[in-house]
Amino acid sequence: MNTDEKSPATGAEAGAEDATSTPRCTSSEPSTQSIESGKKVSVWRRTYDVLNYVPPRCRWDPAKPPVFSMSMNILFAFAAGFTVANLYYSHPILNILAHDFGVEYEQVAQIPTVMQAGYAAGLLFLCPLGDLLPRRPFVVGLVGLTATLWLGLCLTSNLGVFTAISFLVSITTVTPQLMLPLVGDLAPPHRRAAALSVVVSGLQLGILVARVLSGTIANFVTWRAVYWMAFGLQYLIFVLLWFFMPDYPATNTSLNYFKLLWNIVQMLGRHPVLVQACLAGFFTSSTFTSFWTTLTFLLAGSPYFYTPLMIGLFGLIGIAAMCFGPVYARNVTDKFVPHMSVLFGLLCCILGICFGTYLGTFTVAGPVLQAFLLDFGMQTAQIANRSSIYAIEPKRRNGVNTAFMVFTFCGQLVGTAAGNHIYAAAGWIGSGSASVGFIGGAILVMLARGPWETRWVGWRGGWSFKKKDKNSADGKTAESANAVQGVTQGDEEMHAEERALEEVAAEEGHNSPLHPLHN
Repeated sequence: MNTDEKSPATGAEAGAEDATSTPRCTSSEPSTQSIESGKKVSVWRRTYDVLNYVPPRCRWDPAKPPVFSMSMNILFAFAAGFTVANLYYSHPILNILAHDFGVEYEQVAQIPTVMQAGYAAGLLFLCPLGDLLPRRPFVVGLVGLTATLWLGLCLTSNLGVFTAISFLVSITTVTPQLMLPLVGDLAPPHRRAAALSVVVSGLQLGILVARVLSGTIANFVTWRAVYWMAFGLQYLIFVLLWFFMPDYPATNTSLNYFKLLWNIVQMLGRHPVLVQACLAGFFTSSTFTSFWTTLTFLLAGSPYFYTPLMIGLFGLIGIAAMCFGPVYARNVTDKFVPHMSVLFGLLCCILGICFGTYLGTFTVAGPVLQAFLLDFGMQTAQIANRSSIYAIEPKRRNGVNTAFMVFTFCGQLVGTAAGNHIYAAAGWIGSGSASVGFIGGAILVMLARGPWETRWVGWRGGWSFKKKDKNSADGKTAESANAVQGVTQGDEEMHAEERALEEVAAEEGHNSPLHPLHN
């Protein structure tokens, strides 16, 4: 082995390598330093080499960025769905966990709360690192760590250890929130909503499928079978991402970690559209968690008396609703300004909540309609908001996503707490009426500021929902498909030449054949 050779690189150098060349260093090869010192390569170094290795076809080439394909989109959706599912497997089987661990129900009820707290910590402290570190090794490493920690949940018989590991696992389960900004980077701007909708559908499907699978499997075999299944899925995701996830360089190497955190706060003062999206996300997500938390109480009691299996299968209604999300995003969200789709989604939500709240006490048709319309409306509004805010600072999409998700997650916490307390005091109609108020607040937020408004409040710029720039994600902000552009003079000259050719083609009345990703 040539001691001058380096480990496979990510970034421009890796992209310049011949895709057919033999990898220079693999996990089975010791590092140069270890050969010189005559010492064995440490386990940590071998692990790092494995995680940091990038297959030639996945390496970053600034002159030829990866084409965002449907197969890549589906991979990200699958990974997002069955990663976030880790947070929800315990929800339908808390009573079974209490019996198995030999404790009161109140003691195991802390597990979902602890996992929500860990997820919030991961959002706040890990997601901003996506702008500092190359995305691929960071995401793959977190998935591998999550899978390894999950083994403890499969084996332990101590509730304290189970709770502690659950907290740690939830911190590292933020990889879907690192994938979404990457989709925003890789997908062409005029197709961003459709690409995001596929991943968000996978994300929300994971939330519902986790409940269905967990309740169904635990109904027939031990609850540990659920956790062993999740363990296998995590390592499957790890292998798939290791082989097929494209590399993408860091977009903000000039900032340190603490400046990145402070910059997220500053973003809220710079971008009214981000604050608007965050507030709408807060109110909308609160209705989602309030509904799915209190629905169990409604269906388990009079007049339904459904079994846990039937209640778990109720989540299939939400899954059916989410299948329409990508279709709507491709045919509507991508063709009009996101503001219109947010309002449409919120109207679907309030309609579903009214049906479920005021019909649900005497006919199951009410909750069925609410599950369908609420899930479809929330997904539609969330995708449109993401498509809009990802255009504001292309090199800080992880920071933008962190701000949005912190507000969204806070809404989930408020919805869970408020829904349970109000249901205990005023029943199903009381908790549903609170959700009507929450979604009404989201609608007021969106009505307070129009799609073309540059200030904090108002509808300056007109009432039109048609895009002024059809190749733009938000209809007005011109941007490239990738936040990271070529840094060489040759790359800049190439882009300048392409722009000149486009102008000539436009003057001649022909469509430009350039930028095939935008066609």
